[in-house]
Amino acid sequence: MTRTYKNPVQRGFFPDPSVVRVGDDYYMVNSTFQYFPAIAISHSKDMVHWELIGHAITDPDELDLSDIRDSHGIWAPDISYSNGRFIIMATLRLNADGKRDNNVMRRQVVVLSDRPEGPYSKPSWLEVDSIDPSHFVDDDGKHYMVISPGINLVPISDDCTRVTGDLIPVWPGTGERCPEGPHILRHGDYYYAILAEGGTGYGHGINVGRSKNLFGPYEASPYNPLMRQLDPNAPIQRTGHGKLIEDANGDWWVYYLMGRPNRGIEVANGKAPKPGEIRVPGAYTTVGRETGLDPVRWLDDGWFVINEGKGPSNEQTAPDLPEVVYPKWQRDDFDSDTLDVHWQFVRRPAPGNYSLTERPGHMRIWTQDGQLFEIRAKNTLLRREEELSYTAVTKLSFDPTRDGEQAGLTCYYSTATYARFSLCFEGKRKLQLVINRNHGEELIAEVNQVKDGPIWLKVEVDRLTRRFLYSYDGEDWSEAGVLKDCIYLCDEGVPDDPKRHTGTLVGIYANNGGCGSRIPADFDFFEFQGRDINI
Repeated sequence: MTRTYKNPVQRGFFPDPSVVRVGDDYYMVNSTFQYFPAIAISHSKDMVHWELIGHAITDPDELDLSDIRDSHGIWAPDISYSNGRFIIMATLRLNADGKRDNNVMRRQVVVLSDRPEGPYSKPSWLEVDSIDPSHFVDDDGKHYMVISPGINLVPISDDCTRVTGDLIPVWPGTGERCPEGPHILRHGDYYYAILAEGGTGYGHGINVGRSKNLFGPYEASPYNPLMRQLDPNAPIQRTGHGKLIEDANGDWWVYYLMGRPNRGIEVANGKAPKPGEIRVPGAYTTVGRETGLDPVRWLDDGWFVINEGKGPSNEQTAPDLPEVVYPKWQRDDFDSDTLDVHWQFVRRPAPGNYSLTERPGHMRIWTQDGQLFEIRAKNTLLRREEELSYTAVTKLSFDPTRDGEQAGLTCYYSTATYARFSLCFEGKRKLQLVINRNHGEELIAEVNQVKDGPIWLKVEVDRLTRRFLYSYDGEDWSEAGVLKDCIYLCDEGVPDDPKRHTGTLVGIYANNGGCGSRIPADFDFFEFQGRDINI
């Protein structure tokens, strides 16, 4: 029986995919930017259903993201398998002011393990100031790091931890803007140079060139762009940054990043966007860039096409592999003494200021300095929004008595843009719904008569509308406030923000609002129920 699947196959904030097959198992890595632990690692048996199994860097002392700006940090990882080891490479994008690391803006990190989920080795650093590394081993056994802009080769040691030669430019791309996400693939008589071009927004695409010599010259494919969304009203946009993979049956596929806009794209005169074209308002990628999958077919002339040149699939025939479906992670009762792999801290966590054991069955977060609009904020704990519509709820025990103390739910994009729904103290015990839509907090709604004891907090998301509710028993709910047209909680929502690459996450937080206190906020559980909707 033929099965089908819908894109994306990795839903929520899973951008810049790289996949490797080892036997009958498939492993994916994705960018995590300023979030920690770093570099998400997922596993699949059927190429469509994925389970998150770990992270490549889990010790914050080995990767200090405490001062990393929004949408900087870990970019575009690549996973490969060689000589019995998994090799993960990625870019550490530092702050543009160059105040650390000798004014270098970008460094490449490499970690190794004999187990896909880790633990991985301590990071090794390859001092190449560019982005988007990937690993290639030639027929003669020599190892290279492939890196942008365009396709460049950097000779590296056999263990992939040292640069051993100078950078060698081999193909600049087709001439479109932002030639990045580079991969080299050896197939038949040719080396194929695969690039993302056109920028990561609307008009993103995949182009390819080939050569019989690794070092070129390369000719561009007559079928370029191999992947680009040309329908401005389609439910899948921003498609690019792809990596090809051969499945266990010998069939070929490409994993690529994509975005699901909350609204249809309105383009001048109804024409499709050109690479780098500024779109008019109307498309908001709230959940962030995700991972899609489409088939690849090799042609008689030695080139290949993706999805027969039709662009990204909404629905597609699944790989001919035994289906293995993993349960969705929907609820955490905080009963374990270790944090579930789905949780992400914003930047560096602060050990000693959160605990799963001080009050068993609860996630305890101690208030401390640093509010959500500050980079220094610690222990904001989030999970990915997997759908454009969902409900999230938590139960909180918190006893604020000083002005500024706050704990609760947050729908968080960055220090510049978020919504927070918190139990707080401002002259008295209150609930506040506060938004930050562009580097400034605004009080939207307030509940002044809040009972002592535990309180349930809920957010109901329907596309761009977010409704916040509270309860004293988890059964009877009262509305605190509604946010409509939350276009600031997405990549496109604040045009003057220099880098917005992550999408919105939802979770829990606590801080002291600047009053200097340290009191516990105890979260009994966190539950997420997504709803797959037609766009």
